[in-house]
Amino acid sequence: MAATGRTSEGDDAQLTAGYAAYQRGDVVAALEMFEQAADGAAPRLRSAALINAASMADELGDHRRSVVLFRTALAEMPEDAAHQRPAALVNLSQAFQHLGEFDAAQDVLEEAHALLTDSTDQGLLRVACLLSLTAVALHRQQWARAGALATESLGVTERFAPELAGHPLMNLAASSFETGRWELAIDFAQQGVAAFLAAGEEASVAESRQNLATMLVRAGHFDDAEEPLRASQEFFEAGELGHWSGIGAKTMGFLAERRDDFGTARGHYERALERFDSTGAVVDAADVRLRMATLACAEGDLAVAEELLDASFAVYAGHGLGMHCAQLDYWHAELLYASIEQAAQPDSELLARAVSLSVPAALAIDAVRHTLPNGNQREHWHRTVAEPAMRLAFHCAALSGNGQLVSDLIDTQCAGTTLDLTAYTDSGTPTLDFELLDPMPAEQISTPALQLGAALADVAAAAGIPVALPPRLTDGDRIVLADFITYAEQRYGRSVRDRRVLAL
Repeated sequence: MAATGRTSEGDDAQLTAGYAAYQRGDVVAALEMFEQAADGAAPRLRSAALINAASMADELGDHRRSVVLFRTALAEMPEDAAHQRPAALVNLSQAFQHLGEFDAAQDVLEEAHALLTDSTDQGLLRVACLLSLTAVALHRQQWARAGALATESLGVTERFAPELAGHPLMNLAASSFETGRWELAIDFAQQGVAAFLAAGEEASVAESRQNLATMLVRAGHFDDAEEPLRASQEFFEAGELGHWSGIGAKTMGFLAERRDDFGTARGHYERALERFDSTGAVVDAADVRLRMATLACAEGDLAVAEELLDASFAVYAGHGLGMHCAQLDYWHAELLYASIEQAAQPDSELLARAVSLSVPAALAIDAVRHTLPNGNQREHWHRTVAEPAMRLAFHCAALSGNGQLVSDLIDTQCAGTTLDLTAYTDSGTPTLDFELLDPMPAEQISTPALQLGAALADVAAAAGIPVALPPRLTDGDRIVLADFITYAEQRYGRSVRDRRVLAL
């Protein structure tokens, strides 16, 4: 059982039937059986049934219902069922993540971690908790932390649950991809698929194939993405798994958009939006609206595009996703600039808005590279993400005729990178807040994907030299770009400049 791990007496017959339905892939029937088992049951059995029902609701994409069921189970859980609490908390965090409520997800994971600290018999749950902490870091785009957690979780999984090797491998793929190591990331993802296939985990195979397809699309390998995307989408559609089929539909829409097949692309996007809206996956829905905005702009309807972008920005901002907001502003400015270039005469109002969006976004995006742990990652972020954003800011400033702004942007780019001297103070060896159990006795791990993944993780986890955020520059009594810096830090909720001040 998802909650109890076992059946006991005749009273557990409905739980057993629900679990059997889940094993057959009939998640809808499993949810109904678990809810029936919970109705009027004794407290311990009721909490187990509610936890299982909540897990089924989350898998079906009904994340709000899942949260309610988990919270009910936690509120009513009797003392003799306390061992169920950490598992319920970890699973609740998954529902929160699907809803984009990352603060809530982090809170329940920390509570689960505290409960597991002194445990001697829940190694598998520790693995799940660590994997979830990695997922939260990935959602928050904390790439350095996510990479460290993913590398650590691979070792923990090797010790306690080698059959789950695919999960840390996919997390390593995600963190590697976002820090510029695309070929390594795709390699990790392919290993993850292989590990899930070896374990016979069909749902995880489909999910990892979808993630692999997304990476291949982002890396520009569009033809290679078709097969894993199609295979995963067939599984999710057959299982009526709304959230995952929504992700697949969004990616299919993007591939159609790349082929200039706007009608097909719109159909996929609308289907994805319907799935996300119906399941409460508001952040994913915001991502789709961003793609629909790009499509609207390509068809010449800038007003609709901006309406969609504003809706997406409100969602990102409401969920504390400052870097999503900055990237959206950059893309918004890009669309405005394209419209300005196509006009016979530049529209001064559009140009002013493009400047007000592009400059703060470029400052925030450029600041991210100073949080990355090594030079290769910083160089990749600069080349593929920050440099295009800064180039757009230069273009907008130059087109507006604002020579001072152009000069200020040049000065900020010439200021260079400085070491973060605070990182070199004496301190103890950094540790993660959990304790490893002793290794399970005796069995050799024979999964090739896990062995290779562990070796690659050691290579990929290169040591880096910490650097500080760029300093603030002064030109006489004037702080260079002061208004844009202040606006960016307020708008995106993150620092883009150090407190140090250097004179030009």
